[in-house]
Amino acid sequence: MVVADGLGGLPMKPGGETELEAAATPNMDALVTDNICGLSTPILPGITPGSGPGHVALFGYDPLDYQIGRGVLEALGSDFLLGPNDVAIRGNFCTVDQEGNVVDRRAGRISTSVCAQLIDKMRRIRLDKVELFLQPGREHRFAVILRSFMGLGGDVEDTDPQATGVPPLRPAPRNAASQRTAEIVEEFIARAAEVLKDEHPANMILLRGFGRRPRIPTMQEIYGLTPVAIAVYPMYRGMARLVGMDVVPKVAHLDQQVERLRENWDRFDFFFLHFKYTDSTGEDGKFDEKVKRIEELDARIPAIMETRPDVLIVTGDHSTPARMHEHSWHPVPVLLAADLCRPDLATKFGERACLTGGLGHMEARYLLPTALAYAGRLQKFGA
Repeated sequence: MVVADGLGGLPMKPGGETELEAAATPNMDALVTDNICGLSTPILPGITPGSGPGHVALFGYDPLDYQIGRGVLEALGSDFLLGPNDVAIRGNFCTVDQEGNVVDRRAGRISTSVCAQLIDKMRRIRLDKVELFLQPGREHRFAVILRSFMGLGGDVEDTDPQATGVPPLRPAPRNAASQRTAEIVEEFIARAAEVLKDEHPANMILLRGFGRRPRIPTMQEIYGLTPVAIAVYPMYRGMARLVGMDVVPKVAHLDQQVERLRENWDRFDFFFLHFKYTDSTGEDGKFDEKVKRIEELDARIPAIMETRPDVLIVTGDHSTPARMHEHSWHPVPVLLAADLCRPDLATKFGERACLTGGLGHMEARYLLPTALAYAGRLQKFGA
């Protein structure tokens, strides 16, 4: 399963092409011509998904039954041993102006090395009767973990306003059990602001995705698979660990991911390969750059196909149109290649072709069971 994060898009003007349609994708087009395509809805019609719910669905779970805080995924993806009572939070370094209003929610996507340096500075912060752990992530991202023997609730509102020109929000508790957590977080934010006040562009933090680690049945338990994740960014490694996947360590770019796929081919029977940059370019509103990233992925398809998979899926966890600068509710293109495909009429992998593709239009949680059927892994139902 190759997941091009935020794959789906929109034309920049009426009658134009989406990013996927504008991209030169001869390898995916050849696969579509001989196989099958369609569209998937990550959650339900009209609902804009985060990356967490989008991947929960792709791994064959109902995302409405398994709602996971983004902080849990970021912490697990950073190799932190998250306890059942820890509260994990996803952090963004951001830029605020002299009035305290957010100018850039991602601090210009600072480098990963700068993120690590800033986390080292913030580790000086001490909180009363609470253990504080800080884990750097990729670029502007990091994880905050709170641990207390007195117990902490994990239901706190995000401080990220999801907009610029306004100040960060206060960490408001959603219930009485999370009141103390909100107070601790407010203290932490104030101390972090003091540590970062002379930094630029990362002079403040935004927090989101508060939560505690849930119990989720694994993909081994549900589907009988031996799965592995090959992902660069911590959050997606964390999502994979949560559903029982092994995680290939120390991958930094797409060519290395494909290399690790080939090296581990005989050890696993389900491979999740995550490609981030179709999402980040969409969020930044860079249509042409997203097109280039799609082409970059397409160029690696022949190397992936050399492993001779029973089934190859290429899709996304949600749509991130450059026109909108954010995730959207639009259905996501899906390509499925397998020996047992009944080819449709599509000859180009794109949103318009997928509208009439033979896979039809399904909820994303049914995609993995469908792939297992094409792999001959499902038994007959009934007599």
